[in-house]
Amino acid sequence: MGLDGGFVFFGTSLKVFLVDLLLSGDNAVVIALACRSLPPRQMRTAVLIGTAAAILLRVYLTTVVSYLLDVPFLKLVGAVALLIIGIKLMIAEDAERADAPPGATGRFSPQALEMWSAVVLVVLADLVMSLDNVVALAAVAKGSILVLAFGLILSIPLLMYGSLFVAVLLRRYPILISAGGMLLGWVAGDIAATDPAVAHWVNSEAPALTVALPLLGAVFVLLESRIIEAERQPPAAIPAIPPPPTAATAVEATTTLLEG
Repeated sequence: MGLDGGFVFFGTSLKVFLVDLLLSGDNAVVIALACRSLPPRQMRTAVLIGTAAAILLRVYLTTVVSYLLDVPFLKLVGAVALLIIGIKLMIAEDAERADAPPGATGRFSPQALEMWSAVVLVVLADLVMSLDNVVALAAVAKGSILVLAFGLILSIPLLMYGSLFVAVLLRRYPILISAGGMLLGWVAGDIAATDPAVAHWVNSEAPALTVALPLLGAVFVLLESRIIEAERQPPAAIPAIPPPPTAATAVEATTTLLEG
């Protein structure tokens, strides 16, 4: 590789790096939502594994994106999966921890299971959200897998630290969790509107759905998560009603009062 070739390689890789950062804002939110309840050490591990797996997945998707984007109903299925992931990430995880076996240790401890569950959620959500992103990345990389991989690897540190920063914000300001979940619902609605099975009909007959579907997805995630959390709450204890006084109790009370 000559000097000119080296400049082209690094210049194109830098473009991939910048485009990936611009498109990865929602991915950072997913990683932060999935890892927010983990201890600091496991949070860093989960973020590292989830981010690296997501980057490798994007490299692979770029090689087959021309086939995937033409598969009807694939985006619709992905949108439904993203709605479910958004709802799961918004729901309080206390009940899930309570269901874990109390004596579990080692690789099957509740913390380890929770960490790997977070990694799986990150990878699945990134798989769905990257279907459209990889089109832009493939165009910038101009078909070079080496350039694409190098540019995406450059973005790993910033994506990791960005996710950790967002996770800290979610712990400090829990109201942002709802905003993050609604963002995933919005992305799910946007993905559904561009599925090849319905995209032509939406664009020609109901263009308003391109805005309505993302909004409905955001509202659905918020309301459904609230309903599930309300159902998980234990029923309020009903105060015991004292039994009515019997005749013997009334006579005894009257005798005690007269003697006093």
